[in-house]
Amino acid sequence: MSILVGRETRLLVQGITGREGEFHARAMAEYGTRIVAGVTPGKGGQTALDGTVPVFDTVADAVRETGADTSCIFVPAAGAPDAIMEAASSGITTIFCITEGIPALDMIPAAEQARDVPMVVRIVGTNAAEAAELLEAAHFATAASLDEAAAKAVAAARGSVA
Repeated sequence: MSILVGRETRLLVQGITGREGEFHARAMAEYGTRIVAGVTPGKGGQTALDGTVPVFDTVADAVRETGADTSCIFVPAAGAPDAIMEAASSGITTIFCITEGIPALDMIPAAEQARDVPMVVRIVGTNAAEAAELLEAAHFATAASLDEAAAKAVAAARGSVA
C-alpha cells in the first residue's frame, strides 16, 4: 500500500475537540504525525492536545494560517458530508473521513459540489463497492489503487479519460 501521510504532511483534524477526534489525534501525534491544526466550529482560538494544536472555526482559516494540506475527519455521520465538502473547497488535497455509518445517499451533495473539478476518488472501507457504484453513476472516476488514481488524475487534468 502506498503511503498517504508522510513527514511533509501538514495534517488538520476536523472534530479534534470531540472524544473520538481527540483520542485519535493524540495517538497520531504520539506516532509522529505532524498535526498543525484542529477544526471545531465555535471553538476557534482554543487549543487541543494539551495546548500543542491550535483550533480554528473553519477549515479555510486553518489552511490559511497553518498551510494544512491533509484532513482527517472525526465528526458524527450527519455532519461528515459537509465536513468533506468544507475540506475540499478549502484546498485540502487528501481527505480521510473516519466516520462510520454515513448513508451513501447523503454523500450526493458532496459529489455534486465537486462535479466541475477534475478528480479521482479512491474509496476504502466496508461500503467501498456501494460508494464506488454511486460515484461512477454520477460520472466520477474511481480507482482501486493509488497508481490507478494517479494515472486517472493526470488524464483528467489533461482533459482526457484514462
